Amino acid sequence: MKLTINGEDHQTDISVLSDLLISLEYEGDWLATAVNGELVHREERRGFVLCDRDRVEILSPMQGG
Repeated sequence: MKLTINGEDHQTDISVLSDLLISLEYEGDWLATAVNGELVHREERRGFVLCDRDRVEILSPMQGG
């Protein structure tokens, strides 16, 4: 399946958002996710099934300034 993750094209067999985050090494309670412009809350990620050509945005806090 082809996904666009943070603006970059990726090919993956992973179909659940929470599994995708683990594979990309994103962790933490402060993580924000959106698929096709719609916010996906932390509690919904385990059951959120991704589809071919979905646009996934992953935002995490950054240190520094």
